[in-house]
Amino acid sequence: MNYLKFDKLLLTNLEKSRSKEVLRTNSLGGYSSTTIINCNTRKYHGLLVAPAPALDNDNHVFIAACDETIIQHGAEFNLAVREYQGNYFSPRGHKYIREFHADGVATTIYRVGGVILKKERLLVQEENRVLLSYELLEAHSPTTLRLKPFLAFRSVHALTHENPHINTGYSEVQNGVSFCLYEGYPSLVMQTNRQNKFVSHNDWYRDIEYYKEQERGYECREDLFVPGYFEMPIKRGEVIVFSAGLSPLPAIQIKRLFDAEKARTEVRSDFFSCLKVAARQFYVTQKDGYYLLAGYPWFQYRARDAFIALPGATLAIGDVDMFEKMMLIGSRAVDDFITASPKSTRLKEVSAPDVLLWYIWAIQQYALATTFAQAAQNYGQQILDVLAFIKKQQHPNLFMHRNGLLYTNGTQKPATWMNAIEDDRPITPRTGYIVEINALWYNVLKFGASIAEALGQNNQAALLDYQAGGAAQSFVEYFWNGAYLYDFIDGDYRNPEVRPNMIFAISLPYSPLNKTQQKATLDIITRELLTIKGLRTLSPKSSMYRPNYVGGVSERNHNYHNGPVWPWTTAAFIEAYLRIYKTSGISFVNRLLAGFESELTELTVGTLSEIYDGNPPFKGHGAMSYAMTVAELLRAIHISKHFVEQ
Repeated sequence: MNYLKFDKLLLTNLEKSRSKEVLRTNSLGGYSSTTIINCNTRKYHGLLVAPAPALDNDNHVFIAACDETIIQHGAEFNLAVREYQGNYFSPRGHKYIREFHADGVATTIYRVGGVILKKERLLVQEENRVLLSYELLEAHSPTTLRLKPFLAFRSVHALTHENPHINTGYSEVQNGVSFCLYEGYPSLVMQTNRQNKFVSHNDWYRDIEYYKEQERGYECREDLFVPGYFEMPIKRGEVIVFSAGLSPLPAIQIKRLFDAEKARTEVRSDFFSCLKVAARQFYVTQKDGYYLLAGYPWFQYRARDAFIALPGATLAIGDVDMFEKMMLIGSRAVDDFITASPKSTRLKEVSAPDVLLWYIWAIQQYALATTFAQAAQNYGQQILDVLAFIKKQQHPNLFMHRNGLLYTNGTQKPATWMNAIEDDRPITPRTGYIVEINALWYNVLKFGASIAEALGQNNQAALLDYQAGGAAQSFVEYFWNGAYLYDFIDGDYRNPEVRPNMIFAISLPYSPLNKTQQKATLDIITRELLTIKGLRTLSPKSSMYRPNYVGGVSERNHNYHNGPVWPWTTAAFIEAYLRIYKTSGISFVNRLLAGFESELTELTVGTLSEIYDGNPPFKGHGAMSYAMTVAELLRAIHISKHFVEQ
């Protein structure tokens, strides 16, 4: 039985089926994505989306879609689906779909009269190539298969339109053709494993509409170039494989490659295995090492996201080796920053005030997953170097005051993960003493003291422990308001908004709060912020509460951190909850985790989105697949399981 399966009733309902997306990645930063009915609804969708290094650092849509047409007795049945202005769909091939499942290779079953066709789609790993396999399961008359590619050759952030600059010329390769529509792009090579007839017929399909872009307030219509079509007979039991890649293949290898890639595809059979596969989709191999991508389809390599997501995306699924490989890049990026050396990695935003603290936290998670001695040996000196860098006031926007707390200016530029901006200014200007930064600071001081002791630096260990004590005392004095924690403090102003950031003062391995303060803080978080999808970014009691991530760019940016739920905070909540309620909290935690399973078939199949609305029905939005969400849910599962086993 398939775990991620959709039947005819849902598939033929356009309103439901076109909102469900499929994503496959190739470990090189490229991906293949569309909806379960193969109707593109975003400019980011495409059969083959890959980098074009000669142009920029963005991904580019090479082939947006491929129409399949079944021909019998001269009658043509187009299996594709496209949307045009006015909610007009043509063709309407979804009516032929009988089944779709995505446990392993994404598979669609079509039925046209007496014809039953199975289509399988996969993205080759470590290569920019998509393969489409067509197997004719049933047919009682001679059948022809026609494949019509829709080419884009554009950045994922742009749209293309009919223009006179396109190069419509092509060259022939074995069982196929090669196109390069614009200067600077690599060629796209399209082939089949069997001999075919390519009919050249240049055409533009105009005003194709992407409703997801319209919802987001962006330009939503584009023209796609169709250079012609491939046509070939197909017999019952026969398999035809279509390849679209950035290099040619010997025709005899196309089917072999498909079979090999299918055999190595991980099967997703339950909640955990889905998240495990989803986490590995963020792994990217570059020439200089291994990276964790922040999310698909538009995020890049962001330091904060990487350090927060890394433990869940690697350690929680038993992949210690990948943690160490990715931390080679992370440590190098941190070292470049604290030594003022030229940047030698692709990791962005390392200078953000909280990033060094999350970096040490990630290593702390590594120590918990392996051994403390191993963490000290591999990363100990760099941890101490980072702490010294901060204490010597060398960070451009992180200053240790006499009270032992860290001060940061968040009025000009976002200082934390609540980083939405408008007119280059923070929409949520958290500034001064910020609650999670100082909770992290106390935690890393305590961890650093233990690291120093393990390295035989006893005087340094004693100093760090002493400074941690002062930071803890000041933390309570400044942030504790008798019921919960202020979100940030700037001069005489204490921000009383109930936000999820205070959860880290309870969840981190070292907490500056006593048990009574921890429980009181957790209780108000549970009452005002907890939903079935995680913690809201702001209490509904606030006058600024804007729970729905909807509208144009400006409206969505203002809502981003003022009400919607960010599920990545769930792991911290579960850590805090089990710290307070211990074994009596296990059933509650497991129910909370179980609530996420239904999301695997709601939006992007088999993975989790970036954010959800703060009010029921908690609709998902943002990135199709978000590393911090997936990783922290994996870590939450690991925490719950480990707690039971203790």
